[in-house]
Amino acid sequence: MSIPIAWSDIYAHPLPDGHRFPMEKYDLIPEQLLYEGTIQREQLFAPAPLTEEQILTTHSNEYWDRLKNLQLTPKEQRASGFPHSATLIERETIICNGTVIGAERALLETECAFNIAGGTHHAYRDRAEGFCLLNDIALAAHHLMNNHGLKKILVVDLDVHQGNGTASIFQADKRVFTFSMHGEKNYPFRKEQSDLDIGLPDKIGDEEYLQLLHNHLGKTVDQVEPEFIFFQAGVDILSSDKLGKLGVSIEGCKERDRMVLEKCKVLGIPLQVSMGGGYSPILSNIVEAHANTYRLAMHYFG
Repeated sequence: MSIPIAWSDIYAHPLPDGHRFPMEKYDLIPEQLLYEGTIQREQLFAPAPLTEEQILTTHSNEYWDRLKNLQLTPKEQRASGFPHSATLIERETIICNGTVIGAERALLETECAFNIAGGTHHAYRDRAEGFCLLNDIALAAHHLMNNHGLKKILVVDLDVHQGNGTASIFQADKRVFTFSMHGEKNYPFRKEQSDLDIGLPDKIGDEEYLQLLHNHLGKTVDQVEPEFIFFQAGVDILSSDKLGKLGVSIEGCKERDRMVLEKCKVLGIPLQVSMGGGYSPILSNIVEAHANTYRLAMHYFG
């Protein structure tokens, strides 16, 4: 069966002035993949919003109540990255459900699924941070554990920023192993403790980056023996990224993705891929780096 890919018109809905997200990428990525024939339109599915019951498997009642009623303080909204609106909250619930639905389909049907957005790994159980209001990976992991009995999940977070919210949510839950490989001197400046953190120096290039990933990915998968993997595939590791500070090329980023996808395919581990960050000034660099992840996935799982 073809890889399902979550996408909705609301993904690229304009956000308030002052945001840093290149919103165009959420339209340009599927357009490029469809144009070149990498994917077919029937692979795209539009998620509905999460239910309140789903949200409360991961986030606190008090936080969700204040978030949905637009009651977060200006300071809390600044920590989230932008001023809040009903449309913004709805957008987040739709994006996060794309990861939940995709994870379930990957587990039961297709081995692999994608969300053209997602990777909202800075959201904590009780607060928003870093352009993340709800944590899609945590929500989907809870869904798989609660509804399908999974007992061992691995999060492979290769965004340039540590998955601090995800690490915090699962700190006391031994069913989920969090692995984050990120810029040591980058946001968040107060890191949480993942099960495995690999802090990277500024300007690290392809050879050293890929060697570190090679050294730790295989050992971690062998140790954890996961039934499912969530892959946060941010492309803000690129040397061109204005927020990343690392020195990885587009080819190096592609090889990173190949290592994760091939490992899952060879070992028969289903996975859900969320796209995470990417802030290069030249939009085509962002689109190409993200598109490479889909091209490789179609090679291994299509």
